[in-house]
Amino acid sequence: MSDSLKRVYGIDLGTTYSAIAYVDEHGKPVIVPNQESERITPSVVLFDGENVIVGNTAKESAKVEPHKVVSRVKDHMGDANWVAEVEGKTYKPEEVASFVLRKCVGDAELALALEEPITEVVITVPAYFGTEQREATAIAGQLAGLNVRAVLNEPTAAAISYGLEQADDQVVLVYDLGGGTFDITMIEIKDKLIRVICTGGDHRLGGTLWDEAIVVHLAEQFREQTGVESDPMDDPEVLNDLFLQAERGKKTLSQRDKAPFRVTHAGQQARVELDRPKFEELTKHLLDRTIELTREMLEEAAKKGHTKFDKILLVGGATRMPQVPERVRAEFGTEPESFDPDEAVAKGAALFGLKEALQDEVRNVLAEALPNAQRDEEGQINLEKVTEAQMEKALDKIEAQFDFTLTGPVRELVATKIVNVLSRSLGVVAKDDKGKDQVVFLLKRNSEVPMDYAMTFGTDQPNQAGADIKVMAGGQEDSAEPANCEDIGTAQLSLPTGLPARSPIRVKFAISRDGRLFVTGTDLTGGGSIDVEFETEAVMSAEEIAERSTALRLLSVS
Repeated sequence: MSDSLKRVYGIDLGTTYSAIAYVDEHGKPVIVPNQESERITPSVVLFDGENVIVGNTAKESAKVEPHKVVSRVKDHMGDANWVAEVEGKTYKPEEVASFVLRKCVGDAELALALEEPITEVVITVPAYFGTEQREATAIAGQLAGLNVRAVLNEPTAAAISYGLEQADDQVVLVYDLGGGTFDITMIEIKDKLIRVICTGGDHRLGGTLWDEAIVVHLAEQFREQTGVESDPMDDPEVLNDLFLQAERGKKTLSQRDKAPFRVTHAGQQARVELDRPKFEELTKHLLDRTIELTREMLEEAAKKGHTKFDKILLVGGATRMPQVPERVRAEFGTEPESFDPDEAVAKGAALFGLKEALQDEVRNVLAEALPNAQRDEEGQINLEKVTEAQMEKALDKIEAQFDFTLTGPVRELVATKIVNVLSRSLGVVAKDDKGKDQVVFLLKRNSEVPMDYAMTFGTDQPNQAGADIKVMAGGQEDSAEPANCEDIGTAQLSLPTGLPARSPIRVKFAISRDGRLFVTGTDLTGGGSIDVEFETEAVMSAEEIAERSTALRLLSVS
């Protein structure tokens, strides 16, 4: 691809492993290996003075220097109370994640011998991530010096990668079990349309919990064999070694019937052999939970009129465990298809990035030729109103200009509409008739995005100086009780003096296509309003981003 057409890279920022991909000159998505010649990079960070080391070296160092190593930072994205404390310094989740992104990007620049740095990226997140986690992910990209063009749902990315080569219309379930998260998503794939129908999941349910079950079992077996009362899991170095063994053992049990382990603690040693039936017994409750979430999602889809699906796609490295396809087959009576478990998400993100870049170029080519009828209210070209002939003519010109082969599937992708849904309901805290706080939901989960909705509330007291618009996110079941919801931030609206109680205030929520929230509050009496991109309390402010970006860039990442 010519440098004139900005290449957009797809990054699967995973809990346990990350990957980066791009689309080559033949229109094929390609994973870029890291400097260790591995196609996926452990999302583990080692702090070594002014140097930051990401990947396998950091992962192995956890056995001897656990106090210098941070892993599974994705679990903490959007958590205002979590920091990593290393060598007297503290790092927020966005900052640690930025090092993983810099490793992926830096290694790709070296592998591809690029003359210019990578700047344009699409980063994926679990479909069940809320507004605060998505904002934190975008900020991690900013801290890494990247322009995050989109924060894309992982199942949607997998569906884009899968749908590129599909000729038939179909409805698929994407069962995505990664290292740290589980998503189950129903997606409709049709000619020029990829539509998410419904999604569910748990962003803390993933393959690492299977590892943890092994670790707990090993600790119990150690105490039983040796009689030592102290818990091996209380020793950080031993614990990290057990987790490394557990991950390797889990992979062994995917290929063989038994796996050996060795536990060394307090001067004693125990040898433990774990067979596959026992492993499946230890982890049955975890697999049960994925099936439960799948059935809940299917019930939600049925409410929207979708009661059938054609195929189940298994995505994510943890779906390689034999227990997963066996259970899915038994529960749903269909043979699941394993689809590029480790790489589909990054490749789909790269394809989405190419789609974005080519759509920008189509707009540039057609900028002067199209009438107002094919533009939106702001005068921008509306690609949904562009005819097939106009699109093909523009793509022919782009292909010739940039010497880039636009295959049939890629041309289809440029014209494909991708529709996502909101993973969690969003609302505000208001008082009911009895003066009790309750959550009123403005945006409902599994509604298509982008979308917006407004509702009018009243002030609580006479002569109220301001109104706090306290934004809440629902859970698996939307509850009006604030204690059962998640507080994700507050927007403040100043009010004129002298307003009586119950003066009307209009609150509008608008959610972008990638799940980022905009809040508008309007005083309908005096006309004062706020209209800002909602910044959750759980992520860094613009001032912090600017300040920390400079400091973090001084650290060398390898």
